[in-house]
Amino acid sequence: MTRKPLSLMAATAFACAITPVSHAADDQQDAIRTTVTRAIQPVMAGNNVPGMAIGVVIGDRHYVFNYGVASKETRKPVTDDTLFELGSVSKTLTATLASYAQVSGYLSLSDPTGKFLPSLQHSPFGNVSLLTLGTHTPGGLPLQVPDNIHNDDQLLQYFRAWRPTYAPGTYRTYANPGIGALGLITAKSMGQDFSALMQHQLFPALGMKSSYIDIPAAKLPDYAEGYTKDGAPIRMAPGVLWSEAYGVRTTAADMTRFLEANMNLLPLPPKLQRAVTETHTGYFKAGPMTQDLIWEQYPYPVTLKTLQDGNSPAMIFDATPVTPITPPQAPREDVWINKTGSTNGFGAYIAFVPQKRIGIVILANKNFPIDQRVTAAYRILTSLADSEH
Repeated sequence: MTRKPLSLMAATAFACAITPVSHAADDQQDAIRTTVTRAIQPVMAGNNVPGMAIGVVIGDRHYVFNYGVASKETRKPVTDDTLFELGSVSKTLTATLASYAQVSGYLSLSDPTGKFLPSLQHSPFGNVSLLTLGTHTPGGLPLQVPDNIHNDDQLLQYFRAWRPTYAPGTYRTYANPGIGALGLITAKSMGQDFSALMQHQLFPALGMKSSYIDIPAAKLPDYAEGYTKDGAPIRMAPGVLWSEAYGVRTTAADMTRFLEANMNLLPLPPKLQRAVTETHTGYFKAGPMTQDLIWEQYPYPVTLKTLQDGNSPAMIFDATPVTPITPPQAPREDVWINKTGSTNGFGAYIAFVPQKRIGIVILANKNFPIDQRVTAAYRILTSLADSEH
C-alpha cells in the first residue's frame, strides 16, 4: 500500500505567524549595525562586491542590514526583498528535508541507495548508505556532476558505472552529486517532486516566505544580478541535481529565520524541530572540523584560524581522511556550526552558536573569497557574544 507523504503544511500558519525580522530603531540595533558595517564595508570595497545583505540573530532579536546594489545596471538597492543565490548553503535545507523524511519514517539514513533506486542494486553506488551521501563520504564522488550528464537516466547510468576510490566512510570528498542524490532519494521516498516538497512544504513550514527554487514571475524583479570576478553579470544555469545541491534563491530575512529554527528559537512543531536539530549530529571527524549532516561544526570557543582551515580550499577540493564518531555525537549547544555556499556570481556564509544564541547570514551578489566571509562573520559574532556579557 502506497503511503501518502505527511504534510509539513500543518505547520505553515503557525510558523508564518511569527513576527518578521524587526528593524526597530533601538540602541542595540544601532550598535549591531555599526559592528556589521565595520566588518562588511572593507570586504565589499576590497572585492568590488556590488551588494550584500547581512542577517543577525542575537538572543530573541533578529535584524537584517542591507548594503549596496542588487544590480549595477539599474542601481536598484539591496532591500529586505532581494533574492540571492545560496549556492551550497542550499544543501543544509536539502539535509533538513532528508532528516524530516527520516523522522517521519520514509527513510533511514542507514538505508542503501539501492533501496530507493532499484536500477542501482548490486552496484557499488547502490550499496552506499544515504548517510555517506549527506556527509561526503561514499568513497570519492567528483565535486560536480560531469558535464556530459544531461538527464536523470544518464545520471543513473553514471552511478551504475561508478567505482569508489576509497572505502565508504574513510575519506571526505566534497561533492554535489552525493547530496544531490540524497535529495532525489528523499523526494522519491516521500512520493513527490523535490522542488515541490521544498517550495510548498518545507519553506512554508519554516516560515520562509520568500525562498524559491523556481522563482515566480512576480518575484523576478527582486532577483539580484550576480557578478563574476571580472564584474560580468551572471546567474546560475539549471543542471542535473542543481535543485538539490545548490538551487535555492532566498532573502537574508528568510535565512535568518532558518538560523533561528536551527537554534531552537522558534515554536516549530516537535517533529519538524527534531528534524532540524538532528542535522547537527556529528558523524565524522574530518581535519579540524566535525562533519554533521551537511553542516560542519567546531567546539566553541573556536579560533579564527581553525575556522579558516576548516573552510579552506583544501577541504573543498582535496580528499580528507575521516574518523567515524561511534556512536554519532548527539547535537550540542557549545559548538560553532557553519556552511559556505558559492555560485559563479554569488557568495554566501551562514554560522551560529546555539549556546550563545547568536548567528549570522552573509549573502553577496559576487563570489568573494571564503576566508574573508569567515573572518567577517567571526568578528561580528565575537562582538555579539562579548556584548551579551
